Amino acid sequence: MARGRGRPTEYKAEYAEQAYKLCLLGATDKEIADFFGVNEKTLNNWKQKHPDFLQSLKEGKEEADAKVAKSLYHRALGYSHEAVKIMQYEGEVIQVPYIEHYPPDTTACIFWLKNRQPKLWRDKVEQEITGPDGGPIGVVVLPAADLGEVPRGEGSE
Repeated sequence: MARGRGRPTEYKAEYAEQAYKLCLLGATDKEIADFFGVNEKTLNNWKQKHPDFLQSLKEGKEEADAKVAKSLYHRALGYSHEAVKIMQYEGEVIQVPYIEHYPPDTTACIFWLKNRQPKLWRDKVEQEITGPDGGPIGVVVLPAADLGEVPRGEGSE
């Protein structure tokens, strides 16, 4: 019986939880493979052979992406939160609560809209011109003799 190339990898059940936590931190598949001391091909094999591992990766990445999307959303709209200013006066520490305000961020708004509604907000707008009833535009071809002399602009030879 022929063996496959390379040494067999030793997948452990606890890798699923570790991979989940790495995904929450924003780790890429390459970084996760490096963490486990394997190459990306091995990581992909683990995804196929261990459904719990694949599910952990998906859930961790989805949760991390959701947190970023939520932060981008709040940044786009602007937000406020409670904060505490810590000062010292005559040797005594004073804490003063206040509300910190962050105005809407137009760059975050643009990014959000371009990704969520690309047909309405992308930079490149495509337009299609059609003839009557959505058909092709009619083209008239004139014989060269009917065109007459084409005027030339200044500086042309």
